[in-house]
Amino acid sequence: MPGFELFGELEKQQVNDVLDNGVLMRYGFDGMRKGHWKAKELETELSKAFQTKHVQLVSSGTAAVSVALASAGVGAGDEVIMPTFTFVASFEAIMMLGAIPVLVDVDDTLCLNPEAVQQAITPKTKAIMVVQMCGSMANMDALQTIATKNNLLLVEDACQAIGGTYNGKPLGSIGDLGCFSFDFVKTITCGEGGAVITNNQNYYTNADHYSDHGHDHVGNDRGAETHPFLGYNFRISELHAAVGLAQVKRLPEFLNIQRKYLNIFQEVVGALPQVTLRTVPVGGEESGAFFNFFLPYLESARKVIQGFKEGGIDACWNYYDNNWHYIRKWEHLKNLKSLFPISEEVKNGLKYLETASFNDSDHFIGRNISCLIKLSWTEDEVKVRAQKMAQIIASVLK
Repeated sequence: MPGFELFGELEKQQVNDVLDNGVLMRYGFDGMRKGHWKAKELETELSKAFQTKHVQLVSSGTAAVSVALASAGVGAGDEVIMPTFTFVASFEAIMMLGAIPVLVDVDDTLCLNPEAVQQAITPKTKAIMVVQMCGSMANMDALQTIATKNNLLLVEDACQAIGGTYNGKPLGSIGDLGCFSFDFVKTITCGEGGAVITNNQNYYTNADHYSDHGHDHVGNDRGAETHPFLGYNFRISELHAAVGLAQVKRLPEFLNIQRKYLNIFQEVVGALPQVTLRTVPVGGEESGAFFNFFLPYLESARKVIQGFKEGGIDACWNYYDNNWHYIRKWEHLKNLKSLFPISEEVKNGLKYLETASFNDSDHFIGRNISCLIKLSWTEDEVKVRAQKMAQIIASVLK
């Protein structure tokens, strides 16, 4: 991760196909295309890769979450349970629909804690949104049980875990709907793009229409299409889809590299007595996009991060003080800093943030260090890097 590190002739060929026929829009202009439908081809390839019946490409991972929720009827006043550790897009996508994000603790998987989810359910709860962070997953069996028992929608945000699996199923394909991001720093990149996947025909049809102004896409005359319901513009372009089409065909190659390097880090750094590896649920296989581990205390994690910086080890983070990925620094959410008025329903629904504490999340996120695994590294470079990381940890925490 990310896939742009290994751009090559296949990506150039796919993009040039689009430029040669001149049609950058994914819909219409049939006569000009010369048979090229990159978005449709990418949807077919993703359906195979994610072992799912239906794929709807959209403009981003954020759009994918909003489209997925809207397609299942989530909207004004509905509560969506989500983790404290994710990307800001998670609550943005929920609030855009007029729904209320209900943040709950994560556990040592760095994903949703099923017990915290159970405690957060109210009569207004419509969906549980699990975010498969940093290449791995939550305890999906437990979350599925809770969702089924309470008749709730289970949505998977697998944007950071492309290629990970749970009990043999690709992450994103386990819940009622799955969401992916193909932005510039994902394992598969389109530059910008995303996808909604599902085995539910109704959800797919809704996503197809909703993401394109409500167009029903019946027939081959775009101007004659009807609009069964309101929609918006979350379309991907053919140029972006072309890049993704090349990248998805290389996914096995990317995953082999990531997992090989992850194993090296786990064997070398994970052997230290001060280090505890992130918990991966039984039956789960990480994508290898990140190497995650815990240190004894928050301050030890901070010291090691500083040691990494001084030692030239980049792309490693302690998210406790991060502005983008953890609840502690989301002041714009807590204080509802918005360019437009937020509904009273959402304001009242978010009042819990004024007094909420997330001690369990602090316990795990504070001690966690997450390191990006780059596809462009050589195996020898990874071995040297792992040894250096181990030496720095041992020196700082001696």
